[in-house]
Amino acid sequence: MEKKKAAVPLVCHGHSRPVVDLFYSPVTPDGYFLISASKDSNPMLRNGETGDWIGTFEGHKGAVWSCCLDTNALRAASGSADFSAKVWDALTGDELHSFEHKHIVRACSFSKDTHLLLTGGMEKILRVYDLNRPDAAPKELAKSPASVRTVAWLHNDQTILSSCTDTGGVRLWDVRSEKIVQTLETKAPVTSAEVSQDGRFITTADGSSVKFWDANNFGLVKSYDMSFTVESAALEPKSGSKFIAGGEDMWVHVFDFITGEELTCNKGHHGPVHCVRFAPGGESYASGSEDGTIRIWQLSPANADAEEAADANGKPKAGVEEVTRKIEGFHIPKEEKAEE
Repeated sequence: MEKKKAAVPLVCHGHSRPVVDLFYSPVTPDGYFLISASKDSNPMLRNGETGDWIGTFEGHKGAVWSCCLDTNALRAASGSADFSAKVWDALTGDELHSFEHKHIVRACSFSKDTHLLLTGGMEKILRVYDLNRPDAAPKELAKSPASVRTVAWLHNDQTILSSCTDTGGVRLWDVRSEKIVQTLETKAPVTSAEVSQDGRFITTADGSSVKFWDANNFGLVKSYDMSFTVESAALEPKSGSKFIAGGEDMWVHVFDFITGEELTCNKGHHGPVHCVRFAPGGESYASGSEDGTIRIWQLSPANADAEEAADANGKPKAGVEEVTRKIEGFHIPKEEKAEE
């Protein structure tokens, strides 16, 4: 089957160093939002649909490795190489709390009920902070076998998921007993772990493999081997029929969930892709790269355009916009320059 042509993405500039984490908020009455973490130490908030910059959270003194928004997109959190995790007011940009650690914080995540913040990092300790009592000592779970790379909540905040930087597997912790109750075995360290929007699947990337696990019985549902080292993968949140993956080959790939067939290959980044995430409605997805940019790609319009533009020979016709974009590098029309 001929691969469908990829859409031209929205390119979001602003970060001066690699973009290492992305997080979409759920849909709120004000729309949905995208927060990005970068080694430039300045997490940024954007309109999730347009990619327009809303604000920058200023205060970290080192690379920011992780970022997230709470369910209502009213607060943001970030984990940094400056040995702190910070909670921010997402409306004003003000720092609300700074939780000091003894080493680099690699991951952070708000609980679904928004009352708790989970952190993990080089200390090999998972901590749960009560945001209603920010001055209280955090709950510390039993020691992780290695430095923590990713964290997430599932089962209505009853279970915590974590993966490590230098050892394989995903560990599932019971919040009440504070112990590991299950380990999902992988050959390589898990660089990305995401719980699907409906809570049914856990999507992981390890080495050159993307795996999908049943989030309730923890069985392996699907496993696909890629031709490249995968850093991040995500499942389309509405139908679950597609998934995306990005990594060292600098491209953003779209695959069929059932067959594993590659549907689209998006080229445009000039460095490895560190993170990929779907918008909450599944109509678009974002990628963050070593090149310091975020690109927002449309999922369905690209397919529709390719089909509509096919001429009698079955070859896609080049639309006016496509031709204009191709020659843009050589000559930008005056009207477009004026708009910019």
